[in-house]
Amino acid sequence: MAASLLLAIAILAGKTVAYVLTGSAALWADAAESVVHIVATAFAAFSLWYASRPPDVSHPYGHGRIAYFSVGFEGLLVLSASLAVIVSGVVGLVNGVALNRLGTGLVVACSVAAVNLALGLMLLHVGRRERVLILIANGRHVLADVLTTGAALVGLGAVMLTGWNWLDPLAAVLIGFWILASGAALLRESVAGLMDEVDPHLVKPVAECLTAAVEQKLIAGFHKLRCRVLQQDLWVDVHLQLPSRLTIVEAHDRATRLEGRLRACLPQHVVHTTTHLEPEDHASTHPAGHEERDDPLRHVPSGGPV
Repeated sequence: MAASLLLAIAILAGKTVAYVLTGSAALWADAAESVVHIVATAFAAFSLWYASRPPDVSHPYGHGRIAYFSVGFEGLLVLSASLAVIVSGVVGLVNGVALNRLGTGLVVACSVAAVNLALGLMLLHVGRRERVLILIANGRHVLADVLTTGAALVGLGAVMLTGWNWLDPLAAVLIGFWILASGAALLRESVAGLMDEVDPHLVKPVAECLTAAVEQKLIAGFHKLRCRVLQQDLWVDVHLQLPSRLTIVEAHDRATRLEGRLRACLPQHVVHTTTHLEPEDHASTHPAGHEERDDPLRHVPSGGPV
């Protein structure tokens, strides 16, 4: 994140130079988006530090949920920038723009885009490897920034080929709408995380591991599976059904072995498992049934009633 912040400042300086040289509305739009990116990156750096703090009495699940606030904050900033860019492009279309030194500006902008591309790919690689949402979101924002620069370059190239200066503010408007879509996607991801939306790609391997345990007779069945993920941490809550003949010690031993299997099945996560043990003949012990609601995981294979 320190590298991202320092490079973001350098990239903004490069984009500002390109804009001053050319007077391009598209390059101004690109630079404005970079201002937003710097603010968002600074907040993301703080969030990454805060999220890495260990759990405490006030936050027993840790501090990782701030990652979703960081993503949402970045999304709101991106949306704000997109509106400013669209307005500036429309003004340019109405009033016209004066362009100069396009060749030099294009060289500077291309250099900036190359550095930005390398930074975005690095952030995505490290974020996915370490499963850090803040880095992944920041990397996506950087790559979106590369695309806005690319759109500006296409617009300037078209101006150089045709002499039609109005293509430059038109490119700015298109860039603005692209930034708008990027901000909306970040907000969508933030809301999904804050609301604990089910991720089938995450739940499926957990359900498959539990189903394998049923097939190998380690447990008799399972239901009420719930998963929650924050950064590298994965919390699994599940009701396990076990043969009634087992003692509490034997049942506990099987549950502990199952927890070990879950950790082995999901080595990319730090798995925290909470199990509720029930006899195999579940219906007889709950004649009135559990208080059930529609389960979002019904499509996921399981070893017992969901």
